[in-house]
Amino acid sequence: MSAEGFDPVVFDLDGTVVDTVELIVESFRYATRTVLEKELPDEVILAGVGRPLMEQMQRLSAERAQALYDTYREYNHRRHDELIRGYEGVSDVLDALRAAGRRLGIVTSKSADTTQMAFRAVGLREHFEIVVTASDTTEHKPSPAPLLLCLERFGAAAEGSLYVGDSPFDIEAGRAAGMATAAVAWGVFGREELLAARPDHWLDRPGELLALCLGGEGARAAARGA
Repeated sequence: MSAEGFDPVVFDLDGTVVDTVELIVESFRYATRTVLEKELPDEVILAGVGRPLMEQMQRLSAERAQALYDTYREYNHRRHDELIRGYEGVSDVLDALRAAGRRLGIVTSKSADTTQMAFRAVGLREHFEIVVTASDTTEHKPSPAPLLLCLERFGAAAEGSLYVGDSPFDIEAGRAAGMATAAVAWGVFGREELLAARPDHWLDRPGELLALCLGGEGARAAARGA
């Protein structure tokens, strides 16, 4: 990190840039209840969020993974525009970062089609120069491969760049790619799980991104109890 902050700044999508928490939770509850015919605790069904969907379903049931996947997608797409929403303040932060000349990217474990659905519903696509989805790589977070592809497309080095996410898999991938990492408090995962992944920075509100990205000023995760 330089005195001028970070560039490029790369974001996860779900739970970081767009609020899909309710959509994800309800979709998992519906799929597991319908296919497995039982209620599973949220901490079980959400433990893999941040990985590609099929990998999450295989973790829940190797034998019924395809049925879980198909049922989740049907419900998720049916209720997508009803349950997805933007986070207050995120659009303003992205505007300010772009105005300051920062290059912005997305690296998500969503497929290309569901990523497009999210942007159609919430907007914000115009802020991001590079978007890498699960459809672009054979390895996925926590592998650094998607982030390294994003940096390659930017023509940027890992040094001086930042990855912002709400999942331990985001933090692990960013660290493996050699990027600085920031965990956000407003996504799917709780503070304890995120801090256990050892992010460099902790963000309680979207507005804190400005001081961090533009001036390198922000709360070190270690200072918040990591």
